[in-house]
Amino acid sequence: MKPFTLHTGLVVAMDRANVDTDQIIPKQFLKRIERTGFGEFLFWDWRRKEDGSEDPTFELNRPEAKGASVLLARRNFGSGSSREHAPWALEDYGFRVVVAPSFADIFYNNCFKNGMLPIVLSEAQVEELFQRAAKHKGYQLTADLDKCELRDDHGFRASFEVEPFRRHCLLNGLDDIGLTLQFADKITAYEAAHAG
Repeated sequence: MKPFTLHTGLVVAMDRANVDTDQIIPKQFLKRIERTGFGEFLFWDWRRKEDGSEDPTFELNRPEAKGASVLLARRNFGSGSSREHAPWALEDYGFRVVVAPSFADIFYNNCFKNGMLPIVLSEAQVEELFQRAAKHKGYQLTADLDKCELRDDHGFRASFEVEPFRRHCLLNGLDDIGLTLQFADKITAYEAAHAG
């Protein structure tokens, strides 16, 4: 997993609350077990018209959203089923940061395990970011995990909280496998001592 310390990226604002994992990555695309290749199916039902063509009015399809890596959303983002494919799809599409007033617990946990930083801010702070994103063309945010701070180039600055263990893992690029591999020498020694 790629370490996360500091990320500055273009913001795409999704003015929707209660976005569930079935909208993030619909069930018909869950047949693969690899973590890659899901980005093209992200928000499929919203991004596409009935004939399969892209809907130009959807947030991610607008030209100004091209290359966005920071997703701004409303409360309860990632609700619904516990599919880990949801953060896989967001990360594969190019998102590194998701900012919202609240997240579904399982989705929130899965973000950290997949190298993405979910940032919880107050409703008022998120509303301010929506206004700033609408006002400033090419609006960018910088997420600084070392300082636990989110900021822009127009005077916005907000602190956010991340549980210390999750912060350590993300700063060092440690997923569950990476955490285990830190003890590879001890595991090898145990296996050698207990070889039957």
